[in-house]
Amino acid sequence: MNRYLPVARQHFLAALASTSVVVKSISAVVVLLYLLSWAVNTPYALGVTPGYLFPPNFWVWTLVTHGAVEQHVWGVAANVGTVMACGRLLEPLWGALELLIFFAVVNVSAGLLAGFSYLLTYVATFDLDYLFGVRVHGVAGFLGGVVVALKQTMGDTTVLRVPQVRLKASPALVLLLLALLRLSGLLDSSAPLAAYSYGALSGWVYLRFYQRHSRGRGDMSDHFAFASFFPEALQPAVGLLAGLVHSALVKMKVCRKMVKRYDVGAPSSITISLPGTDPQDAERRRQLALKALNERLKRVEDQSSWPSMEDEEDDDEDEVRTNTQPLLPAPSTGGTQHPESSIISFEDAPSRS
Repeated sequence: MNRYLPVARQHFLAALASTSVVVKSISAVVVLLYLLSWAVNTPYALGVTPGYLFPPNFWVWTLVTHGAVEQHVWGVAANVGTVMACGRLLEPLWGALELLIFFAVVNVSAGLLAGFSYLLTYVATFDLDYLFGVRVHGVAGFLGGVVVALKQTMGDTTVLRVPQVRLKASPALVLLLLALLRLSGLLDSSAPLAAYSYGALSGWVYLRFYQRHSRGRGDMSDHFAFASFFPEALQPAVGLLAGLVHSALVKMKVCRKMVKRYDVGAPSSITISLPGTDPQDAERRRQLALKALNERLKRVEDQSSWPSMEDEEDDDEDEVRTNTQPLLPAPSTGGTQHPESSIISFEDAPSRS
């Protein structure tokens, strides 16, 4: 085990060195707050406590800081690993600034919605533990947004081959895993489960309706609909309910309406397109396909044996040397006969008188 630690450390430092300033800064903050937790109760001071988030206390800074607060080493590893995965997979598509905006939107929304849900739970149960005994902190909220973003950009990627699991199923699988951990008692609080759920929801809302990119705003494609996060048997019912909620939000001017666009200037017939039907990840998928094709061609070239230039030159010289030799030797003078002429001999014809 000890001999693998230097190799793992070398790969980790190399991967971290290739990331942007945003990824390095977030990772550094996570590590520093973890070191600070040895001396200070950082989940209390920097995590979201529902009773302190809303008036009269109004600890609004916890909405920004709770996503970087960790108490355990494995939490730090998961947090830094998630941020680095975003730097490798999402930042090349979005850019460093957009990644920072996504990080802020998901964490603030997850902390706010989780705190508000615990406040409503207190109103229903009058249990003060839901106000002052809950600490929402850690990577769970941002992890929910990240898996949703990965489903949008590379959902067809296979994570496991046996059984076959694609990346588009990861949001539901992670939610199921957290629920099982909570039911088994390995998680001492429901805060990570709530933060993950609201992080995934806020990440989907932002990517679906508000994210700006070169093709406009949002992603209204069918493969990224809200019903696609559920099993196929439940998708019709969920799609109907989501459509009703979306219509209500459109009337409240919270979300925009899906509008058809007509391109009458096209050289062919009239084309109809929907905003987001050509998703932003189309170019990424083309690049991945081109990269896979190049790697396959490279493997084929490496496996095939090509003759070297020196062998070709030797073969050419042998061919030229062979072509320059005559089929029959030249006749000799003075009655001497070369050894080659012993193959075919000619006798002198008798002289006529």
